[in-house]
Amino acid sequence: MSAAVFFGLRALSQTLTAQEALSGVFGSISLATWIFLLVPQLILNYKTGSADGISLAFLLVWLIGDITNLSGAIWADLVPTVIALAIYFCIADFVLISQCLYYNHINARTRRQLSVVSSASEEEPLLTRRRSSDTIGLPGSHRRRSSARSGRRDSLSKILEEDDSPNANPWLRNTLSILAVIAVGTAGWAIAWQSGVWIPTIDDGDVPETIQAAVGAKILGYASAVCYLGARIPQIVKNYRDKSCEGLALLFFLLSLMGNLTYGASILSHSLERDYLNTNLPWLIGSLGTMVEDAVIFVQFRMYAPKPNSSAVE
Repeated sequence: MSAAVFFGLRALSQTLTAQEALSGVFGSISLATWIFLLVPQLILNYKTGSADGISLAFLLVWLIGDITNLSGAIWADLVPTVIALAIYFCIADFVLISQCLYYNHINARTRRQLSVVSSASEEEPLLTRRRSSDTIGLPGSHRRRSSARSGRRDSLSKILEEDDSPNANPWLRNTLSILAVIAVGTAGWAIAWQSGVWIPTIDDGDVPETIQAAVGAKILGYASAVCYLGARIPQIVKNYRDKSCEGLALLFFLLSLMGNLTYGASILSHSLERDYLNTNLPWLIGSLGTMVEDAVIFVQFRMYAPKPNSSAVE
């Protein structure tokens, strides 16, 4: 009998308590949430061709937190799944940061070019502009070029604005996305348990001693928690200064909230013993603490939401 079949039969024959099941389901949902976390923001940046809404300081501090988290996972010799997920976090952070730097560079260059063209047009004599309009191109070409430029600006502004069409329901779309992630996480846990890949963790006297021996890994865990808590502060300050959350994907922060909530729930539902909670305290602080900052960002989404008739009044 192979080892995989043996462990699979062992897992199936083992009595699964409700506490162990909840911990496994919450952990699997959290895993699925983190995998899809950055996708909404990447898609929004691509569609708008801009990353002005998100703070680079937020992403950089978050990257430092993920790097320290990866270092702690390797130091503590955690399971390969945790290490692989931490590596995925770092790669995803690099992709999002690279995308933001690219769009910021492109848009800054475009703004400089438009500024030079605009200043040159203002300083150009009226007669010269008329002569160039009459000699270059067909009559009315200047008007067509101007209307084309204004049309491009209008289309860009429409893209950046929130979709208020009758068929658009962002809350319904976000709710369905979250329910889909929950379904994927729950199904993943069920398949892993039935196949014997997931086995409930057995608490014995040797586990705390092994974990406590990795003091350096615990220090890195606290460092990553501090980074996660501090990462959102630049984003909150930026939203406050701009009085806007334009360019931020609401689903990105909803998934972050759900990921931190289910991660903390998976730890707490597993055990409430003092030694166990002390071992996992850095990750509990990092996950549950950032939920408060996510709530602040949700309030900012509500406060700075564009008024329905603001453009008409202006």
